[in-house]
Amino acid sequence: MVDREGTPLGVTLSGANRHDSMMLAPTLDAVPGVRRGRGRPRRRLVKLHADKGYDHKRCRRECRARSITPRIARRGVESSQKLGRHRWVVERTFAWLARFRRLAVRYERRADIHMAFLKLGCALVCLNQIKRFC
Repeated sequence: MVDREGTPLGVTLSGANRHDSMMLAPTLDAVPGVRRGRGRPRRRLVKLHADKGYDHKRCRRECRARSITPRIARRGVESSQKLGRHRWVVERTFAWLARFRRLAVRYERRADIHMAFLKLGCALVCLNQIKRFC
């Protein structure tokens, strides 16, 4: 999904030297409302499934502040195997985008060029999925 300026919603871009968990709050805020049936679109997620890399008090606090139930595997306590049925969707999408080598490793210094290639890659992935079902 994109907004009026063409920026992908739910996508945030950060430097390579930042941990993914530092971008959790901006990413949660960037997720658009989802309409299910009639009525106003829901603005918040219900649950967040995340791996052990997000096992920080700060991440859980940020989720709860937005009324989101955090489903985050704890380091050293829980196995991350339970996340497998939800995690494969994310890994599959990363694999589809990794076919475009330029997106697997970020070579561009400018964020706008990287976002342009990301949009192009997402469009091509969607086109391939549409071709599969038609």
